[in-house]
Amino acid sequence: MPINHPSFGTLEPGRVIIFDTTLRDGEQSPGFSMNLNEKVRMAEALTELGVDVLEAGFAIASPGDFESVKTISETIGQRADSPVLASLARAGAQDVMAAANALKSAKRKRIHIVIATSDLHMKYKLRLEPDEVITATVESVKLARQHADDVEWSAEDATRSDFAFLARCVQAAIEAGATTINLPDTVGYAMPEDMEKMYSYIRANVPSIENVILSTHNHNDLGMGVANTLAAVRAGARQIESTINGIGERAGNASLEEIVMAIRTRPDAMPYTNNIQTTHLLRLSRLLATVTGFDVQPNKAIVGRNAFAHEAGIHQDGVLKNAATYEIMTPESVGWAKNSLVLGKHSGRAAFRDKLNTLGYKIGDNQLNDAFRRFKDLADRKKVVFDDDIVALVDDEVMRDHERIRFVSLDVTSGSKRQPHADLELEIDGVVHSGSAGGDGPVDATFKAIQAIFPHTANLVLFSIGAITEGTDAQAKTTVRLEENGKLVDGQGADTDTIVASARAYVHALNKLLVKRERTEPQALSA
Repeated sequence: MPINHPSFGTLEPGRVIIFDTTLRDGEQSPGFSMNLNEKVRMAEALTELGVDVLEAGFAIASPGDFESVKTISETIGQRADSPVLASLARAGAQDVMAAANALKSAKRKRIHIVIATSDLHMKYKLRLEPDEVITATVESVKLARQHADDVEWSAEDATRSDFAFLARCVQAAIEAGATTINLPDTVGYAMPEDMEKMYSYIRANVPSIENVILSTHNHNDLGMGVANTLAAVRAGARQIESTINGIGERAGNASLEEIVMAIRTRPDAMPYTNNIQTTHLLRLSRLLATVTGFDVQPNKAIVGRNAFAHEAGIHQDGVLKNAATYEIMTPESVGWAKNSLVLGKHSGRAAFRDKLNTLGYKIGDNQLNDAFRRFKDLADRKKVVFDDDIVALVDDEVMRDHERIRFVSLDVTSGSKRQPHADLELEIDGVVHSGSAGGDGPVDATFKAIQAIFPHTANLVLFSIGAITEGTDAQAKTTVRLEENGKLVDGQGADTDTIVASARAYVHALNKLLVKRERTEPQALSA
């Protein structure tokens, strides 16, 4: 039976709404943080991907979160192709009004209210009686409806809630004006059969349920986020909440790319449609890895670098004869290029711009000039420049152009007969500063020089080095993890010089730390 929804009109039974919460739930991942410009870039890319609802943040969490929701609403929210923009709010007037004010400029907006419904959460976290939870639900939804036609209500820890009480809450939320009802598996506790039982119960015991969209939001603590999501859809959910790369609290959320490709690959089992442009999935995955500083695991489904790799001889033989023998989808369908061997030192600006467009980058002339300068420098040092090399240098140069601290130059002396020493220049808030330091090795000297220029109390808890491509002239890709007052951040850097790559990674981590310092963590944040 079709559903009439204020944001989507008549929704046919086979249509599934894709709700992306990378910028909200995803950013709550330990060590993850994004500044305003990175969030806007991610929002633009998610819009091009085709998500239906984009949760831009949690407006009351911090001034930075409010500003990011507001900025996305003022920019992307004014576009004809804008998704519905959402902001999370707890079931209280202050939260709801913060969300409403941040979303004010968006043409299509949603206030997303969350309150816990399990006995465990009500007793120990909320310290509220069940009737008080229902009252808070009704009051907050009614207030939200005064500022948005589209209001989503979420029952935090729904899968561990008493189903009879959950049904009472859902009915109350609908009667108060909620247009979408979300039943999250907040702690990743459920099995697929549990999801089917819960949605079936709610559909059978809430008289008004046919008038709203049912939503599912699943965490991955037992590795079942995607399986539980698909089970919920089969049981009647028509909105899927997920994140790029599956990032999120603890073990993360159900992965958007895995869900979408499961639906696309298995129409016999999942006869549903959505608006996702799947050829953008890899680019979104790489963009997110760049802005957060967290790489995707090599064997990650869909977007991991081994997702379409075949090493076993019998597999290689089968793929050469017919790719369908071992590939259930084509690499090109999710954005992998057939040929990654590209430019060299004689390549011109036009060819470089064309390659950037192919890789999914849309940058201005000034950014193009900066990226092209680094490309020519790289091409002088490498015999062959691969797609991954270009991705690394553009992400390093362009995607971080609004960071407060920027790498300028580094000169290191080191060897078995001399004390390692580093002379470093960093640009901080537009002003170039110089510093020098010795150390136990060139990397240690470089990191101490950074500490001398930009004093801080963060501890280095991880330092790793890898190669982006093959060969002795390959770019090094380094990762630095810093910890300060229990907050973790990862930074990444790339360069053919491993020490320079290390400096870039440390600076990237420091910039992440500055963003993390500004963020507060309100109670009852998760869904």
